[in-house]
Amino acid sequence: MGRIIGIDYGRKRSGIAVTDPLKIIANGLTTIPSHTLIEFLQGYTAKECVEKIIVGLPKQLNGTPSESMKYITPFLNRLRKVFPDIPVEMYDERFTSTIAHKAMLDGGMKKKDRQNKEIVDTIAASIILNDYLQSNKF
Repeated sequence: MGRIIGIDYGRKRSGIAVTDPLKIIANGLTTIPSHTLIEFLQGYTAKECVEKIIVGLPKQLNGTPSESMKYITPFLNRLRKVFPDIPVEMYDERFTSTIAHKAMLDGGMKKKDRQNKEIVDTIAASIILNDYLQSNKF
């Protein structure tokens, strides 16, 4: 059984989450500079069995793709080329950053920590992946 990786892709940095081997729950793994993401994934997949990669799909409120797609599409193309045997899917990421901020606030996280965008990105990746798991699409 392999894990599923969730990615909240951003121009500067990307949050990464991963499921447990049974694919019951997703946990934040890390946030890394986006330009190192492929290399990170190569190292991770060399150590862990990954059966699928989920990338956040940025949409506007009306459901159309957001402006961010112009940055994500080249990444998706490279990802599929480097990992031809791992299916890559996109999953709606609307409001994940807002939900991540609310979760941090509700969890009692200090203001200084809530302002750390790396933490927000990791939590957003976890939300994307947990939402994907709950949708029963896997």
